[in-house]
Amino acid sequence: MGNYTIEEFIRQTKQDERENDYFELETPRILEVNLTDMVWAKVGSMISYTGQIKFERERMLEHGVGVMFKKALTGEGTSLMKATGQGRLYLADQGKKITIFELNGESITVNGNDLLAFEPGIQWEIKMMRKVAGMMAGGLFNVTLKGKGRVAITSHYEPLTLLVKPGESVITDPGATVAWSGDLTPEFRTDISIRTFLGRGSGESVQMEFKGEGFVIVQPFEEVYTAGNGLS
Repeated sequence: MGNYTIEEFIRQTKQDERENDYFELETPRILEVNLTDMVWAKVGSMISYTGQIKFERERMLEHGVGVMFKKALTGEGTSLMKATGQGRLYLADQGKKITIFELNGESITVNGNDLLAFEPGIQWEIKMMRKVAGMMAGGLFNVTLKGKGRVAITSHYEPLTLLVKPGESVITDPGATVAWSGDLTPEFRTDISIRTFLGRGSGESVQMEFKGEGFVIVQPFEEVYTAGNGLS
């Protein structure tokens, strides 16, 4: 760490007082939301706020009876909160790097553990990757978001985007996979040779295969999933 006087440290690290966009990166790992109405955010991601803001967990009937029954059948809990009011809201998640996307009718699927926040106008649906549930403890959850508005996701360190081209599959580790284009549907497979060499408990024995045309975002870090982990 560098040496600072108090005045120097404040000058270099203080918040940006200028009028900003709805979503703004205050630092590469802190998201500023200039809230005027409502935003969805990951539970536990609030680190500070100014103004009059109220926080509320997603209610069971928030999105209709169909979603309620879906959650009951899949065992999904609640990991989203709704922040309403006016003020400046600061969000972060374990020091992970934040990336903001502006959707203009496109769709993107995000690993549930890597979704930080999104505007209320975005349509979203939580899905469980059932095929992997028997391979990894608790399975994996992902969220498909589409429409028009901003979405903030997180990654450990700098993310890498891999292009998926027709006839050329992209294989990824589930724990390192952050997001992918909404028109792609990954298939899960086990690599018997790796499993035999490293042991059945190795995460590398389970792989995600992407086919078609689109992109996959990965991180140089492998998340460890246990029961209840991920967005639910």
